[in-house]
Amino acid sequence: MKRTSRDIRTANRYQVLRQIIAASPTSRQELAAATGLSVATVATLVGELLGLGLITEVGFEDSAGGRPRGLVAVDASGGALIGVDLAETYVRVELFDLALNVLARAQQEMRPGDGRPEQVVGHVATAVGAVVAQAGVEGARVLGAGVSVPGQVDRDTGVSAYAPNWDWHDVPLLDLLAEHIAYPLYLDNPLRACAVAELWFGAARGHGDAVVVNLGTGVGAGLVLGGGVHRGVSNSAGEWGHTTLVLDGRPCHCGNRGCVETYTGAPGIMLNLRELSPDSPLLHAEDQTATVDALARGVGAGDPVALEVLRHTARYLGAGVAGLINLFNPEVVVLSSWVAAAFGEPLLDEVRSAVARHALRRPLAATRIVLSPIPTDPVCLGAATFALEGALQSAGKGAGSRTSGARR
Repeated sequence: MKRTSRDIRTANRYQVLRQIIAASPTSRQELAAATGLSVATVATLVGELLGLGLITEVGFEDSAGGRPRGLVAVDASGGALIGVDLAETYVRVELFDLALNVLARAQQEMRPGDGRPEQVVGHVATAVGAVVAQAGVEGARVLGAGVSVPGQVDRDTGVSAYAPNWDWHDVPLLDLLAEHIAYPLYLDNPLRACAVAELWFGAARGHGDAVVVNLGTGVGAGLVLGGGVHRGVSNSAGEWGHTTLVLDGRPCHCGNRGCVETYTGAPGIMLNLRELSPDSPLLHAEDQTATVDALARGVGAGDPVALEVLRHTARYLGAGVAGLINLFNPEVVVLSSWVAAAFGEPLLDEVRSAVARHALRRPLAATRIVLSPIPTDPVCLGAATFALEGALQSAGKGAGSRTSGARR
């Protein structure tokens, strides 16, 4: 789709605000240098952001031989953003100020069988209400809520096109949520959310090419290519978890066999444990979180079964990550989401060793493999940026938008 001048203006406004959030306080000259935009363009965009109440003037700094430069900073109290991490085992919601500091958080556990759309919507609505009440913000100050849902999504219509772990097909998720939540809503998936979070605040910051591997119930890869998040022609890029790792291997929810996810997602890790030690006390039937937590504790304690499950899982994960490195030649690969956070450094060490056995030498030499350094939920953080992006697009149109994020 050809970008209009309004689309470009919105993208530039978003780029400038992102840089102000990252480097407050800052001058218009510094913003121009960081973004590659002209000083005149930056001055216009800063004026618009000041008019929207998103940033504020905060004084001056001396410049070498010239008049003092005016400084601007994000106005943290100028609004609030909500990020929703909707996963197969939980709904987590965080409320942020405009500097993207967490002001409140709430979580609803999801049990097996809780995956009907109306049940999920109920959990989200409850958690959103809880964070707004905790933070004590007025509804008018909430600029929007970004909602991350697993699987393939249509950002423009707010439809969950396909979520294999819930067997969702074309669920009008934002229409359902709008019956309970009054704020503007913006939909995308956790691959994009994690990629944006790492690009803004995490291990991908300052890098043009990065891969963010999302390890949870499902598995996927958020792609940062050429300095921006890569979405693909139908917003479906990154479904690496549904690429074939083992021919005629384990059956997957997507209908194929041997997908990466079936060996490296939380249910696949449970199966790795069950195959290795069917009667292991580390195995908590039907409870992914408890099983992964027990395995992680076992690894820390030197339990031989837990260590073998970790090595077995890392072998598959390393082979898959090596393929990503060979394909995309990234500067950094980030292991993110709750499974990666639970296992931490031991998983990282095993994956690095496995990748070294499979990746080509030249691209591997240019790549660092790291854990996500983001201390909060990266999916909530990334989802909040969808709401920020959407609010800027809506402001550019002079009217609210309920379902679509800014179109790139």
